[in-house]
Amino acid sequence: MQPLGTGIGWRPEIAEAVERMPGIDWVEAVAENVCPGHIPDSLQRLRARGVTVIPHGVSLGLGGAERPDEARLTALAERAEALTAPLVTEHIAFVRAGGPLTATPRLEAGHLLPVPRTRDALNVLCENIRIAQAALPVPLAVENIAALISWPGEEMTEGQFLYDLVDRTGVRLLIDVANLHTNHVNRGEDPAKALDELPVEAIAYVHVAGGFERDGVWHDSHAHPVPPAVLDILADLASRVRPPGVLLERDENFPEPAELERELAAIRETVEQAPKANAQPSGVRAETSGVQDGGAPQDNAEDTEAPRQGLALAQTALLSALVAGTPTPEGFDRSRLAVQARALAAKRADVVAKVAPELPEILAGTYRTHFLAYATDHPMTDGYRHDALAFAEHLLLHGRLEDADVQRQLSDWWLERSGPAPLSRRPAARLARATRRVLLRR
Repeated sequence: MQPLGTGIGWRPEIAEAVERMPGIDWVEAVAENVCPGHIPDSLQRLRARGVTVIPHGVSLGLGGAERPDEARLTALAERAEALTAPLVTEHIAFVRAGGPLTATPRLEAGHLLPVPRTRDALNVLCENIRIAQAALPVPLAVENIAALISWPGEEMTEGQFLYDLVDRTGVRLLIDVANLHTNHVNRGEDPAKALDELPVEAIAYVHVAGGFERDGVWHDSHAHPVPPAVLDILADLASRVRPPGVLLERDENFPEPAELERELAAIRETVEQAPKANAQPSGVRAETSGVQDGGAPQDNAEDTEAPRQGLALAQTALLSALVAGTPTPEGFDRSRLAVQARALAAKRADVVAKVAPELPEILAGTYRTHFLAYATDHPMTDGYRHDALAFAEHLLLHGRLEDADVQRQLSDWWLERSGPAPLSRRPAARLARATRRVLLRR
């Protein structure tokens, strides 16, 4: 794989600015926001200029207890092919829990949550990554995530966990230096030690992003300038191995293009001024990753059924505490879980406002209050669009909307968008749906 150079996260809000920015060698687009048959014009123009576009997935949940969903893998593969990407990336995280393994309702986090660094969790993750690698037409790289919480009883550091993951699967790494900083503040983990233990030659590229600290907790917001501490970690990494690519992430609160260009310049300067690295990036640990004679990684897979069951129960208990208000699982910090729960609810409100912008317009200043109250005892069980419809329906049936005009607008919005969904074959479900629609029309 050729070096990527310097890039920026492509977002619709800054698409035109990105096209005009000098020195942009490549961009990364959120995979779930790209339709293979309708690639945004901006991305097509960038590709025509020779700018590489890499799809970055956020919903696969490779660290979850269940095996990767075939439909999600197919969708990710389609986006890689549509963009002629040299690789695809995802996260070492779980994003949902419950379901058949626990015989409980499925819960969606709407966010990336950390995987316990245990041998059982590593066995499950390795098998999930092998499944993904086999389904994708290009190499896969996986990203370390930021975390507000720590699992009790962990058996490995982050560096050891990632080293073993690469060693057993040959997967590439997307190292987010901002996430290393986040875990330093929130979990007391030394970024330098993590870099000491990492298989740095397996790095495909690097993320750099900003955040903010509140009450001793670092929030990886992607909505603030990159702090000096993150650039320091980038410099440390670049002194060990020259990264094939470095990318600036920004998802919210977009500044003027000139400010983004200054951040990109600082990132380039940090990498260029780092002491010359002794190692050279290969993208894959060919000599120690279990790859023999250029073949596939050795299959060190064990029977993962029992580990999957245990991981499913643990992740479901944690996610239920975060989004459904159930008791804090044993060994977790109750106050830190409360911070994470508030962060999840806030992000959920923000994303619903993006996918259904009419709701904040209709509800005006009361949107956030209504949504956060709704979220406390209505965990997300599907995607954000479904969540928006369920929230509106709840307000109409059980909320206290005193303004008749707001009630009418919200009812019209819900009725317009809830009709085309396939009807259930169960008579009780069909009757409940018909009853709701009659009540809402009233």
